[in-house]
Amino acid sequence: MRPVILFVLAMHGVSALSAQQVKHIILVSIDGFRPDFYLDEKWPAPNLQYLAKHGAGSEGVNGVFPSVTYPSHTTIISGVPPATHGVFYNTPVEPLGATGLWNSDYKVITSETIWDAAKRAGMTTASVSWPVSIGAPVDYNIPEAFILENPLDRRIPTSKFSTPAGLFEEVQQKATGEMQAIDLNINHSKIDENLGRIAAYLFKTYRPALTTLHLPGVDHAQHSEGREGDHVKFAIANADRVIGSLLETINLSDMKDSTAIIITGDHGFVTVKKRFSPNILLANAGLLDEKPGPGRKWKAMFQATGGSAFLRLKDSTDKQTLNKVRALLNNLPDSIRSMYRVVEKAELKKIGADPYAEFALAAKNNISMNAATTGDLVANAKGGTHGYFPDFQEIRTGFVGYGAGFSNGANPAPKNLTDIAPLVAKLLNLNFSAGKLRK
Repeated sequence: MRPVILFVLAMHGVSALSAQQVKHIILVSIDGFRPDFYLDEKWPAPNLQYLAKHGAGSEGVNGVFPSVTYPSHTTIISGVPPATHGVFYNTPVEPLGATGLWNSDYKVITSETIWDAAKRAGMTTASVSWPVSIGAPVDYNIPEAFILENPLDRRIPTSKFSTPAGLFEEVQQKATGEMQAIDLNINHSKIDENLGRIAAYLFKTYRPALTTLHLPGVDHAQHSEGREGDHVKFAIANADRVIGSLLETINLSDMKDSTAIIITGDHGFVTVKKRFSPNILLANAGLLDEKPGPGRKWKAMFQATGGSAFLRLKDSTDKQTLNKVRALLNNLPDSIRSMYRVVEKAELKKIGADPYAEFALAAKNNISMNAATTGDLVANAKGGTHGYFPDFQEIRTGFVGYGAGFSNGANPAPKNLTDIAPLVAKLLNLNFSAGKLRK
């Protein structure tokens, strides 16, 4: 019952927000956010469902390729696809073997973001757990950060990279209480509640023009169970409760008449049944050593991203190796070839994907891809994933806009993930050019 109670409290006095001048935006990304969470009442998300009904709710937002977290979140704040903003995957391409590094540092982003535009305009900004935000031009920044030595305890790196210095300690004193490792563990539901409390505290204390918040819990539940399942219901109810708390914070402030809340996501989700490992083909053909390490020899490698895999060559002019890879794929039985389609370089360019990939394999629905170099080429799989080519409903994400700027159809829901940053810029009257190179 608690989500409903929060819903009633939050909506009292907020539902009358009009299309007044927008001075504050809270931009929330629910990782793995799907339109059916607010379009279908079987899901325990009363706050989201109310906001979609009375504000701007989308039936589906087209994402980027691959439809994974870090490229997608960078598109949300930059308004451009991966080929333009420079974050092609969650992790760097590491042919010698994955080290566990992620593309977490803001310097990886090559194009301007709405944070840059807000800073240039002299506006105050805040951010909580947003991907690729370490070192971002944000006034009050609690970035998504972890260290390889202990990735499940994020407290030390979060404290180290938060700005200004001491902010992480401040929010523990004023918003969450002293946190233990589990309180920021991406695999535990408590993380969303704590991140939401931090965002609410920063909003009411520092009154930022733009607050960005990333909630990872729904993504984790769907990886475990696929699109359906009790834990998915628990996770979306938890995220919805965070939205209710944010709405209550807005309502109790003197900023309610000039605040818009936007809830979106990075991708949808697909329940998987089979797994295809294309690097096994390369290893068996002598194009990629099975064992990773500094001495690994390789000529070709697939960067696997869940619902897709992108081919990189050590030498981009090596047509012999490229042709050999194509032959390996063409000689597969029809039962395997039917699991994916080949996305050629021209189509990758059109959608704004990795410009260094020779081509990509886009998995069909219910098929996933991984980076294994040994084992079965095709195996049974369970759970869920994303990373697919964004051309079908299940992989689309959602969008809900409510409050100042959204009443009476003033600003309808965008159709593409690239439309969100320009919309935020329009609402805040920012001088923002999507695709402009960062200085």
